[in-house]
Amino acid sequence: MQLKEQLWELTKERFGCGPDQCDDHQLYEALLLLCSHLAAQRPAPEGERKLYYFSAEFLMGKLLSNNLLALGIYDQVRELLGDMGRELSGIETMEPEPSLGNGGLGRLAACFLDSIAALGLPGDGVGLNYHYGLFKQKFENNKQTELPDPWIEPDSWLMPTGKTFTVPFGGFDLQAVLYDIAIPGAGNKCANRLHLFDVAQPAQEPWIGIRFDKGDIAHNLTSFLYPDDSDEAGQLLRVYQQYFMVSAGAQLILQELEERGYTIDTLADHVVIQINDTHPSMVIPELIRLLVERGMSVNRAIDQVSRTCAYTNHTILAEALEKWPLSFLEKAAPQLVPVIRELDRRVKEAHPDPRVCILDGQNRVHMAHMDIHYGFSVNGVAALHTEILKHSELKPFFDLYPKKFNNKTNGVTFRRWLEACDPRLSALIDDCIGASWRQDAQKLEGLLAFQEDANILQRLLEVKQANKQALCQALFSRQAVEVDPLSVFDVQIKRLHEYKRQQMNALYIIHQYLEIKSGRLPQRPVTVIFGAKAAPAYVMAKHIIHLILCLRQLIERDPQVRPWLNVVMVENYNVTRAEQLIPACDISEQISLASKEASGTGNMKFMANGAVTLGTMDGANVEIAQLVGEENIYTFGASSDRVIGLYQGSEPDGRGYRPLELYHRPNVERLVDFLVSPELLCVGDPACLSALWRDMKTKDWFMALLDVEDYIAVKQRAIEDYGQRLPWARKMLVNIAKSGYFSSDRTIGQYNEDIWHLK
Repeated sequence: MQLKEQLWELTKERFGCGPDQCDDHQLYEALLLLCSHLAAQRPAPEGERKLYYFSAEFLMGKLLSNNLLALGIYDQVRELLGDMGRELSGIETMEPEPSLGNGGLGRLAACFLDSIAALGLPGDGVGLNYHYGLFKQKFENNKQTELPDPWIEPDSWLMPTGKTFTVPFGGFDLQAVLYDIAIPGAGNKCANRLHLFDVAQPAQEPWIGIRFDKGDIAHNLTSFLYPDDSDEAGQLLRVYQQYFMVSAGAQLILQELEERGYTIDTLADHVVIQINDTHPSMVIPELIRLLVERGMSVNRAIDQVSRTCAYTNHTILAEALEKWPLSFLEKAAPQLVPVIRELDRRVKEAHPDPRVCILDGQNRVHMAHMDIHYGFSVNGVAALHTEILKHSELKPFFDLYPKKFNNKTNGVTFRRWLEACDPRLSALIDDCIGASWRQDAQKLEGLLAFQEDANILQRLLEVKQANKQALCQALFSRQAVEVDPLSVFDVQIKRLHEYKRQQMNALYIIHQYLEIKSGRLPQRPVTVIFGAKAAPAYVMAKHIIHLILCLRQLIERDPQVRPWLNVVMVENYNVTRAEQLIPACDISEQISLASKEASGTGNMKFMANGAVTLGTMDGANVEIAQLVGEENIYTFGASSDRVIGLYQGSEPDGRGYRPLELYHRPNVERLVDFLVSPELLCVGDPACLSALWRDMKTKDWFMALLDVEDYIAVKQRAIEDYGQRLPWARKMLVNIAKSGYFSSDRTIGQYNEDIWHLK
């Protein structure tokens, strides 16, 4: 049956009219059902071994366009709607964004599922079906407020499976109800699944903000992604969530293993589990428990699980490596405690070094340590990150297990992050090198042949300008924010965290403000755009948002400064917002403190869309710099070795980092003191601004003051270079051409070749 007839039948049956008479929301529902039906008809890839990718987050983004592309019907649907005088882009606005993730961890997991399916590998995702995601961000009185962010509608991408699993908690059981989201493979006829577990009776009542009863596990366990863990109830709820996910997931694995005709003693031959960060780490003791429960010896069960599980480390921040009090597990999952004690006993017997224990002297369970000891692979996510893990942060483990450690530099799916989000640029690339890059992103290197082609470079600038104009219209429509489309778009969009150093970008804004007020006008106007959510309990991150919003208000009201400098904070930043911001970006801000960003994936999306990176030599920025060459990237700041030395106090003077000494530099002191200036205090909260001011002077844990002067100087050079339009376009073109290395298809191919061995 032709696509047109299928759509006609769907709308006739559901709405009693043809698609030409449907409103936008009805057309969205019809296309959702059509995609779901076509994806459900696709078989799962087959193989002797199957991957289960466990992650607390899957930040999928809106799925309609992605699925239309993967199913090979995007152009047909767009033309069909065009014949009716409708725009697919208008239909897409009807779709709520699945609230199943927060930041880079979840977006990476979504890209990986896309690539696993595109490569035809047998592999499914395993996570939780959060009803409200993180939160919907609103700005009130220059502060972030949090509201519930519901996304599940009567018709959604969730497919009921009819499967349930009993999860035993301390003193009660819960039923885990399984829903699936189909992940069709682009370029093939298969489809994988994202398995999402939910409680049988989720809470229905509305809440005030995002406050809810954290103790009502039976109804609220899957309500929110990352519940506020500033109190013990929130921390316990996270443990309940994690165990619920891994217990139900482990039971599903064993059920499917049996359905595939294999016995449990061949688990490691037919199953591989990738543990994405430490949130799913309890799958190790849970699988051991379930195997022993089914009659396997403890030794055999530990051996099978140790050859089944692999661990991806996503952070160098010690506080992000989860360490749960054993008492929490005794309450939430007491049946796991004997298993964990036995695993710890074996480690201590073999390796008495307390740095590698699972249970420490404070009776805390180190989840990452369990993953490393009882998994067969440990990978970092960028070359620099992996080297820091091996030789610094996880050195005692690397000394024990050097063969386990490997690097898998992150990647992103170009199907969403270039083909779908930047159709203007995609069409230009097609004109230059044909369309085969859509299947193999590394073929973008063919663009290097056009470095001296003034016509192509000019067209590239025109594409960027059109994308900037589109973003200006979107910002005005959503937030009534006016932006000069001819200004330099300097964009920093990522989770709000001190190590990502949005506060250092704010100091640059203050520098520019003071320069303009002193009569030193810049060569061209700059618009600094932020997009970020701060975790509700992360007080300092919320202070930084407050600072940015206060700077925006101050500048907006100043007719002397406003023509030259603008600040935008995108409200409720999410994947959909990113898809509009990234194609419009001129300068990509990747300014984390060297040694702290494991990889980053925004940096890859920006370069693929023709932005030029301004960044530290941190995470994947190092590999970007190696690929594009120093003339096509702007780097600054202390090296990772120096930063690590400062933290360890191993600098020549042995004193470590002293922010107060840096603060007293004249060019730094005036910037920091502006946080508590009369101008800013008149639009801001003195308590918030003063707390941030004191912290920056006396603590500055992520060393913004160490790099700020170099940052301002290099940023000014980038903005000056922007004025040389064709040379700047050449930088853009080289970045696009070299971005193909960062395809998640390449990353997943390496995971499969080195770790999973699926086919």
